[in-house]
Amino acid sequence: MPSVELEEETVERLDALRVDDESYDELINELINIYETSEYTLFHAGD
Repeated sequence: MPSVELEEETVERLDALRVDDESYDELINELINIYETSEYTLFHAGD
């Protein structure tokens, strides 16, 4: 499995976004989904 190294500031920002006992995997997946949804919405806004 690949590993990712994060700066301390990035970890602190992720920790600030975590809810209850949410794992980093869950948080990152949620952020990716939000990003993809926003991108999709912006892409189709001109239609």
